[in-house]
Amino acid sequence: MHSPEELVMIFREKGLRVTPQRRKIMSLLAESDMHPSADDIYEQVITDMPDVSRATIYNTLSELVNLGEIHEVENINGASTRYDPLTELHHHLYCERCHKLEDIKQLNPPLEIPTELSSGFDVKRSQITFYGVCSECQALER
Repeated sequence: MHSPEELVMIFREKGLRVTPQRRKIMSLLAESDMHPSADDIYEQVITDMPDVSRATIYNTLSELVNLGEIHEVENINGASTRYDPLTELHHHLYCERCHKLEDIKQLNPPLEIPTELSSGFDVKRSQITFYGVCSECQALER
């Protein structure tokens, strides 16, 4: 994901509105290594901007997804869609107890996804999520 300042310029170049609420959303995503849901972002933004609407959150996230600045992380245990500002190829670890979602940036050997399958299907993006229990939750069980 580009920096918030670069995103402001990209939004303006595309004719998209740049509001204080959108700047706040961009900053929150840029500063975090978490994978927030729209509701998570709403709860953070509303502390500084109580008049922000959920529609503003959803519309801004949708525009960032359409611009390729963030990716949706889908189907995590049937929960809400979460958003990932790290758009380079990587995979995830998901804790089934605390619902933490972590990036795996390097696997050795790497999991390589073919960009074109034998059926002629052109893969644009892939997502692999490993499910289990994180070390913090395991420690609580001891």
